[in-house]
Amino acid sequence: MNRTRIILVLLLIVLGLTSLHLTVGRATGPSVTINIDTAANRHQINPNIYGVAYATTSQLADLNAPLNRSGGNTTTRYNWQCNCANHASDWYFESLDEGGATPGKLNDDFIATTKAANSNPMVTIPTIGWVAKLGPSRGKLSSFSISKYGPQKDNDWQWFPDAGNGVRASDNQYVTGNDFNDANLNVDQNFQFGWMQHLVNRWGTANNGGLRYYILDNEPSIWWSTHRDVHPIGPGMEEIRDKMIGYAAKVRAADPTALVVGPEEWGWSGYIWSGYDQQWAGSHGWSSFPDRAAHGNQDYLPWLLGQLRQNDLQTGQRSLDVFTVHWYPQGNQALGLPSEAFNNDVSPAMSNLRNRSTRSLWDPNYTDVSWVNNRVQLIPRLRNWATTYYPGLQIGITEYNWGAENFINGATAQADVFGIFGREGLDIATRWTTPDATTPTYKAMKMFRNYDGMNSTFGDVSVSDTVPNPDSLSSFAALRSSDGALTVMIINKDLSNAALVNLNIANFSSAGSAQVWQLTSANAITRLTDISIGSSPTVNVPAQSITLLVIAAAAATPTPTPTPSPSPTATPLPPVIYTEEGTQRAVALDSVNLLRDPFAATTTQNFSTDHRTRVILLVGNITFNAGEDASIVTAQAQDSQGATYPLIVESVRVVPGQSWLSQVVIRFPDQWVTTGDMWITIRLRGVPSNSAFVTINP
Repeated sequence: MNRTRIILVLLLIVLGLTSLHLTVGRATGPSVTINIDTAANRHQINPNIYGVAYATTSQLADLNAPLNRSGGNTTTRYNWQCNCANHASDWYFESLDEGGATPGKLNDDFIATTKAANSNPMVTIPTIGWVAKLGPSRGKLSSFSISKYGPQKDNDWQWFPDAGNGVRASDNQYVTGNDFNDANLNVDQNFQFGWMQHLVNRWGTANNGGLRYYILDNEPSIWWSTHRDVHPIGPGMEEIRDKMIGYAAKVRAADPTALVVGPEEWGWSGYIWSGYDQQWAGSHGWSSFPDRAAHGNQDYLPWLLGQLRQNDLQTGQRSLDVFTVHWYPQGNQALGLPSEAFNNDVSPAMSNLRNRSTRSLWDPNYTDVSWVNNRVQLIPRLRNWATTYYPGLQIGITEYNWGAENFINGATAQADVFGIFGREGLDIATRWTTPDATTPTYKAMKMFRNYDGMNSTFGDVSVSDTVPNPDSLSSFAALRSSDGALTVMIINKDLSNAALVNLNIANFSSAGSAQVWQLTSANAITRLTDISIGSSPTVNVPAQSITLLVIAAAAATPTPTPTPSPSPTATPLPPVIYTEEGTQRAVALDSVNLLRDPFAATTTQNFSTDHRTRVILLVGNITFNAGEDASIVTAQAQDSQGATYPLIVESVRVVPGQSWLSQVVIRFPDQWVTTGDMWITIRLRGVPSNSAFVTINP
């Protein structure tokens, strides 16, 4: 249906002159065959790949998440004694109180929050050699005081105007020669050993339920940028090697049963070059790498692993247990796209790039189309490095994010990532950070770990599952040890087309039926009608959707008399904002002149005294119970920067002759002064709809 026809039909509907049959996710699409063999490529899936960061107790419990990480730039200079931290380049290099003077309180609270959900915390130990300090009465301090170092390009004008961003206003260059002691204290390994002892005394050793994962700092090869107020020169290979060996030894002394995690490097450049070389090359046209040259032209991380291994052979004690890096998919600025896929751009170009970019996690034939311009194959690469240079290591990705978490495109990417982690044999992963529970991405994570609200999960034994084109539709299969079920996660990434999936399953005896659970742009996990599993089962999957099949085994295992599980509670149908076919643009008209977007925020053609534009949306699944009125329908707008605005819902009326479809009239917010796309979400009794956008021009 083209745009002209959409608007014509909408106009007729609003005027009550025709009937319309709209369907969601029913666009015609290809037939896709998924080949599954439960006897091939079998291996255990480590549940620790489903970790998160900074989650609340309720989020951890609802996501059934095994790990919760405390990390990021602010952890590099956490001072456990004063319970304060310097926020580095994240926030004007300010040293701030972290919630009171009790030593270690910030992380003790984090550990308590995590353990309350029966999850394992991961805590970052600073190794940079500096920690934050506070002023009188626990006052904040700044590393780049404007009164001391002169005018700067930016400052914390609202809360601490003297705190600059460390970039001179006169020439746009970094402030240099600052006194590191302005907002920081120089500390050594014994200072952090005191914190390790505190953690063991407070929580016990790892094998007795205490803290199991000690992370050695965060993204050290870019300290020269993120922490340039105390480490303005990028660290060389030896510096990081020596710090890791020294601090790991302190962890072993405090708790021999704990696991040491690192080096937590930031991305592709941080795998290949040391911090010194990244800084040097960046200012010399990327033409020379002196630190690399001085170390036999070896890549940085393989060299580091080999050095740690040599130390272990000499000392008889491991310096590292889990080899971890960070990964954020990059965009392609040459194509006019943002520099990272870690953003909220869901244009067709970026959405398709996001869909393809997960290949960098595994595919040896995929060249990353961003500035990376390499065949990354990240998980096999990490495994190969660990096997070659430091046998016995687990491998992990402890920061990642594919962006667009408020949109179904971000959700399908997240589901794809989870599936890849399991299939490729990753040991540990923690997403940065934890999405809001109302988002499609959160629900995509829940599809793997708690799809029915009773902690039922995707299987724990990965098996062979192949598809013809994982850029448009991917699939992952795993057997579930608890009951023998075969679980199949089908992710239709296609922006416009549904697909008819044919399942070709080998070496599995089914009981004849399968549960079907689905997440679509309607933004709710829904149990559909069970399907029959015959010799060649089929299932329809909507465009941009995640579908879980739970195929019961012919013989229940492991117990002959299983305890019946309660039936899952039916999920109420969320409202659905109808969109133009193949897009997320709302089907919308100006309420006065019945024209489509772009709209003006205000218009003199509006009869109201405020002249704010009113827009008619078509919304499905809005029903009123006895005594209810339009007040149970609310709306919210979000701009391109993520700021949210309440919308006034002025009326909700059933479309004549279409009891399932409503006209919802919303008023643009007074606060909206920007141009661009306004993303709208409707809520019915608090249950959110999909997000759809309209465009606003001056």
